Amino acid sequence: MTDDAARSRQGVFFAIAAYTMWGVAPIYFKWLQEVPALEILSHRIIWSFVLVFILIMVLRRGNRLKPVLQNKKQMARLTLATCLLGGNWYLFIWAINNDHILDASLGYYINPLLNVAIGMAFFAERMRKMQLVAIALAVTGVLIQVISFGSVPWVALTLACSFAIYGAIRKRLPIDSITGLWLETLILAPAVLVYLLFFASSSAADMTQNTWQINTLLIAAGVVTTAPLLCFTAAAQRIRYSTLGFFQYIGPSLMFILAVWVYGEPLAADKLVTFAIIWVALALYSIDTLVHQQRSKRA
Repeated sequence: MTDDAARSRQGVFFAIAAYTMWGVAPIYFKWLQEVPALEILSHRIIWSFVLVFILIMVLRRGNRLKPVLQNKKQMARLTLATCLLGGNWYLFIWAINNDHILDASLGYYINPLLNVAIGMAFFAERMRKMQLVAIALAVTGVLIQVISFGSVPWVALTLACSFAIYGAIRKRLPIDSITGLWLETLILAPAVLVYLLFFASSSAADMTQNTWQINTLLIAAGVVTTAPLLCFTAAAQRIRYSTLGFFQYIGPSLMFILAVWVYGEPLAADKLVTFAIIWVALALYSIDTLVHQQRSKRA
């Protein structure tokens, strides 16, 4: 096996690992269902801050922090992106622990198509006809649910929009993933520390009074956040970004399976119709991407 082939194989492994960890994350958050979502989010931010700082020191990347911290424009844009990310994390945790895993799954199915639309609207990226058809189908699926069934998939739409806009802002920032994640947790840390110290009032708020199992799960929030991101970064360095995109459906598919067959969430008619149309849209989008890649190779 050539070095390039071995590197690509490693990339595929890291991509599968990253999206699988994101897909089974609801299991972890369900284990913490007795803890309020805002407290889980606070621990996620604090322990990620600690773990990523250790990684930065071990990898000797501390020199990358100062230039960003001194750049006011970059920090302002990163702060905006961070607020979107924090909101996305909170809503995701809330959705999992309030039996809305199907909505979370739908949101991350919609996300790739929304990324394409944002690329066209804000980055002057050209869209092929099949991509336009896929986006139109996705919009149709949501509209059918709203008009015919009278229900707005607000959780799915908010998750998809917040993460897509966050990604668009981060795309323009010349900050690597690990440095960016640490700075994001640095921005959010003061607010969540104030919340934990002065406002959190659940039975799990005082870690000295918790069981070791609950404390272990809360501290593990740092690993749950950081591990898939590191795998994703490793995958992105080894395989083409367009190839990496095909693995992103692993996450919402695993969430869908968990929601329906493990946690027994009802797959009502409105959700089923919307899911079916989104799946068709994603199939068209994926086929178009494959065909375009093949043509590019021949050219």
